Amino acid sequence: MAKRSRTLNLLVLGLSALGLLALSACSGLSNIGAPDSETPIAPSQSNLASLGEVIQKHPDDPQAYNMRGSVLADAGDADAALADFNKAISLDPNYAQAYANRGLLHRQAGKLDQALTDYNKALSIDGNYAAAYLGRGIVHRQQGNNAQALADLNKAIALRPDSGQAYYNRGLLYQSQRQYQFAVDDFTTALGLSNQKADLFVARALSYLALGDPKLAAIDLDEAVQLQPQSTQAWASRGLAYERLGDKEKAAGSYAKALNINDKYEPAKAGFARVGGKAGQSYQTF
Repeated sequence: MAKRSRTLNLLVLGLSALGLLALSACSGLSNIGAPDSETPIAPSQSNLASLGEVIQKHPDDPQAYNMRGSVLADAGDADAALADFNKAISLDPNYAQAYANRGLLHRQAGKLDQALTDYNKALSIDGNYAAAYLGRGIVHRQQGNNAQALADLNKAIALRPDSGQAYYNRGLLYQSQRQYQFAVDDFTTALGLSNQKADLFVARALSYLALGDPKLAAIDLDEAVQLQPQSTQAWASRGLAYERLGDKEKAAGSYAKALNINDKYEPAKAGFARVGGKAGQSYQTF
């Protein structure tokens, strides 16, 4: 029991310091197309002009506004996207996808109550709309409504068992509840379904660390930093994994990489100091 208690205390210290359990739209996953995004892949922005022409010719077509809104959202123009989704809804008050798309914009803006209203509306129109269950599940997870989040994510997976996003978010939910093996299982499934790998490797690595397996965590984080070499979170997490393995050289090198990206990142600064890192010194990272 003493060894288990010490391990858990170290885990809580390390993960709390890194803030790595808060893998959500607010931490590196804010863009549409990230693992937690419920919006289908939007058309290329090159289609924006042609969609504008369609709208000019058919100003009462809600699908055209919804499609253009998706392109604009994918390009980061949230205000213009919101205007298009509002227009689509005004033209067709029973357009479930437009409500879900608007819900995503509200969620990414931190307007969770408005997002929840839109997802509820989408599901009242189409009770089998997997993307709306996914979006609502994410909102419930962010609000700490774990039972509702699990129910919605389970439903999203039942409707779309090929949704890597749904497995990823259910994994995050399990992780937040310290059900680490369930989290590992979901992240593993998500990795087989999603093209967005780096954040998934980081998430699974954290659960491996929680399960006391820094070796598997390090393997995942080796992948993560190669896929996303500018990720402070991935490098700092890798530093923690190698620190747990007793490899101070790679730990210091990983923390140093994180600090090169963001020299104010406190978890990396603390980790670098713990393993005896010295400024200006070179370290082996692989």
